[in-house]
Amino acid sequence: MNEKAEPLENLIRNWRTYCTEENFIGIGSSRKVYKVGERVIKVHLHPIGKLQSQNEMAIYNEIEAKGLAPLFAAVYFVDERISIQSYYRPILRRDNQSFEIDGDKDAIWIPDRYEDALLELDREFDCFDLKDSDNYGLNDQGKLVFIDYGMSKSLYENMWVPLAEAGVLPQIEFDICNGCGEKKELRMYGEEDQDKRCYSCGKE
Repeated sequence: MNEKAEPLENLIRNWRTYCTEENFIGIGSSRKVYKVGERVIKVHLHPIGKLQSQNEMAIYNEIEAKGLAPLFAAVYFVDERISIQSYYRPILRRDNQSFEIDGDKDAIWIPDRYEDALLELDREFDCFDLKDSDNYGLNDQGKLVFIDYGMSKSLYENMWVPLAEAGVLPQIEFDICNGCGEKKELRMYGEEDQDKRCYSCGKE
């Protein structure tokens, strides 16, 4: 079957069959992502993940009306369990970690109206953490596209931070993995968590 042409209705109905280790491409604190052709399925690991996905759909619908849609991954579907978006190739990490997009250093990636999009996200949608490289993909022209843009400042401060401090959601720590011995981003659950293994070594 041609994944590129996979009907949206089939992805929605049979999403679990596509969420395999072979299709896995990334995990955040509240969502896990799988690639299926030119789309991704984001599985909500926590209710905050669902709220992020709902925010992304609302933002995309408004952004589209303002002519900024090419700078954002399209959102096709959101429900309690998943969201479905367009796929864009990832930005390679530097030294095994994400980094802040710099308008001068990373000028080759900056698309037209990028500053307009940043302003809109900040002013109209209260978005948080807008320049982290993990929040972007690259389109066919090698330009930035927002792929993770649903975390608002209020959602972060009022819900994410308390849950992270309580060890319910993971915070990211850049340290040596006790499994592979490489310095990587580790998912740490509260101050008492001593399991310093990366995702590749089995820790989600």
